[in-house]
Amino acid sequence: VQLQASGGGLVQPGGSLTLSCAVSGFTLDYAVGWFRQLPGKEREGVSCINSRDGSTYYSASAKGRFTISRDNAKNTVYLRMSSLKPEDTAVYYCVTDHGSCPKNGNYGMMDYWGKGTLVTVSS
Repeated sequence: VQLQASGGGLVQPGGSLTLSCAVSGFTLDYAVGWFRQLPGKEREGVSCINSRDGSTYYSASAKGRFTISRDNAKNTVYLRMSSLKPEDTAVYYCVTDHGSCPKNGNYGMMDYWGKGTLVTVSS
C-alpha cells in the first residue's frame, strides 16, 4: 500500500487550500483519512471517507470548513480546506486502512501513512 500526499503550502488566514492523496494497493473496502500534527503535540484527526459508500466524517474543528471527497477512477482523495485559521497550521498526513473510518475519529491509528505535507496559515 502506498500513499502520496501533496498540496501543502503557505496560505493567508481566510484562504483555501486543497490537499490530495493518491492511494495505491487497495481495491476493496478501505477508508482514507487525514490527521494533523505539530512537533510536540498530539495527533488530531481531521476527516475521513469510506471507499464503499462515500460516507464522510469530520472533526469539530473541520466541520463546515473542510470537505473531503474522492475520485475512485484516480484512487485519489481530496481535502478542500477553506476559511483557514492560523491554528490549522500543522503537518497533514494522509492515512488509509482496510474497512471503515474509525468511529472514534482516531485516524492517526490507521495502519498505512503517507509522508506528511506542511500547511502553514500565516499573514
